[in-house]
Amino acid sequence: MLPASRCLVGLVKHGPTGDRSPSTLIHILDDDSLLNVFFFCRPVILDESMADPRQILGGGEWHRERWWYRVVQVCHRWRCLILEHAFNLRISLVCARGTPVADMLAHSPPLPLIIDHLDQHDDVTAEDEEGIVYALQHRDRVRRIRLLKPIPVLERLIITLDGEYPILECLLIEHQLFQRPVTWRNRNLNLPETFRAPHLRHLVLMNFVIPIGSPLLVTMGNLATLSLNMIPLSAYFHPNALLQRLSLMPQLEIFGITFNSHFPSGDIQRQLLRAPIMTRAVVPNLRWFAFQGASAYLEALLPWVTFPLLERLQVFFFNQLSYSIPHLQQLMSATGNLRLNAVELEFRDDFLLMRTYPDKEARSYTLQMMLGGRHLDWQVACTAQVFHTLRTKFSVVEHLTLEYNRYRISSEWNNEADRTQWREFLGSFGKVKTLRMDGALVRQFSRSLQPSEGESPTELLPELQEMSYSAFGSSLDAFSRFVDARQKAGRPVTVIRH
Repeated sequence: MLPASRCLVGLVKHGPTGDRSPSTLIHILDDDSLLNVFFFCRPVILDESMADPRQILGGGEWHRERWWYRVVQVCHRWRCLILEHAFNLRISLVCARGTPVADMLAHSPPLPLIIDHLDQHDDVTAEDEEGIVYALQHRDRVRRIRLLKPIPVLERLIITLDGEYPILECLLIEHQLFQRPVTWRNRNLNLPETFRAPHLRHLVLMNFVIPIGSPLLVTMGNLATLSLNMIPLSAYFHPNALLQRLSLMPQLEIFGITFNSHFPSGDIQRQLLRAPIMTRAVVPNLRWFAFQGASAYLEALLPWVTFPLLERLQVFFFNQLSYSIPHLQQLMSATGNLRLNAVELEFRDDFLLMRTYPDKEARSYTLQMMLGGRHLDWQVACTAQVFHTLRTKFSVVEHLTLEYNRYRISSEWNNEADRTQWREFLGSFGKVKTLRMDGALVRQFSRSLQPSEGESPTELLPELQEMSYSAFGSSLDAFSRFVDARQKAGRPVTVIRH
C-alpha cells in the first residue's frame, strides 16, 4: 500500500494535460472518486503474512494511523471530506510518545483516540504520563490502548480505567521486562472492578491477577484475541474454569495462557482428583493457541477442548523430569493445518527453543516449543523424549537446523551430551534431507554420527543428502568417516563448510 503522500503525488502527475494549472487538477474529481482514493491510501496496519507472531499479537504498526494528518492539509475541500466521512475511513488521533495530548485534543475534532506507548526500553516522561491519563479520561473516545511501561507507572495509569469504554476495541498492557531495578516479580497488576469494555475484541495482559471467571471476562464474549501472560500463582485457575470460559467465546481466534511459575504436577493431579473436569468446549474459530506451564495441566485440558481450525501452536514447558504428553500428540495429529517440514532448534542458556515451519522458506512458524533446562545433556535428553512421543509428526521433517547460543553458562553446568543421547535425539528425523548446524556442535555431532562396529551408516538420518556447518573453530574433516561410510553404503552426503 502506497503512503498517502505518494498517492496524492501520483494523482496530480498522471492527470489530464493541457492548459489547466496543477491547482485545478486537485478539484477535477468528484467526492465519491476522492473518497475511493482516500480508502486506497489507508495503510496496512498489520500484514499477517509478513509479520512475526509478536507483531500479530501486538496489533501491528499503529503509528501508521496518522496517514491522514497530511492529507487534510492539502486543501479545505479534502479536509472537510475526510472529516465528514471519518467513521467510514476509521481515522483516529494517535497519542504516542512525545504527543502534546491536551493541546491536540483541544484543537482537533472529537475523533476516536489511539493510545500507543509500546516502549520496551524507553523511560516515560512526566508529560507523557499526564498525556496518557488525560486521554484515558475521554472514555467514550478511546478506541485502542497499548501500554508497555514499568510496573509502578502501570499501577498509576490503570487506576484511570475505572469506568466503561464503549468503543474500546483493543487493550494491551504489559510491563517492561528489562527495567532496572526489577520490580515486577513481586508485584501483580489488576484492572479496576468498574472497568468495562463491551465491544473489546483484543485483550493482552501481562502479570495480571484476573480470575478466569471474573465478571470482566463474562462481559467480553466477542473477544477474538485473549492472551493472559505471566499469570501469577495467586491467580491460578482450574482447567474446568478455563473450559467454561472458552465455551462462551465462540469468536476467539487467538488464545494464550502462560503461568509465571511452576505449579507442581503432583499438585495439579491432586486438584483434579478433588474437582474432576466436567466441561467440554469447542472453539470453532481458534487459529493460534499458546500455553506455558506444567505438562500435566495441558494434558488435563486438551482431552476436553477442540480447536478444529488450529494453525499455530506454542507450548512452553518448565523444567521437569519427564514429559508425558499423549494428548498433545493427539492434538497435533488431529490438526491438519499444523504442517511441519523444517525445524530449527536453538540451544540456549536456560532452555531449548524449537520452531517448525511448513516449508524452509516460510517466515511464520506453525509450532514453537520451549523445554526448560540448563544442562546441555538435559536439553538433548528431554528433546529426544518429546520427539519420540511426537514422532508421527516429526517423521516427515525434511530440513533440520541446530543453533547454539550458550555462551553465558556457568562452568559448573554440563555443556556436553553423550553419543547415545544425540543418537536418540536424531532418531525421530527419518526423512531429513538437509542438516545445518552451528560450529560449536560439530565435535559432539561428529562422534555421534560416526557408526560404531555393528551399526549401519544409514541407521540415523537415512535420507540425508546435504550437511552444512561453520568451519570456524571446527575441524575441516570432522565428518570424513561418516561421509565415507555413507558413500560406501550408496547414500552419499554432500558436506558444505561455510
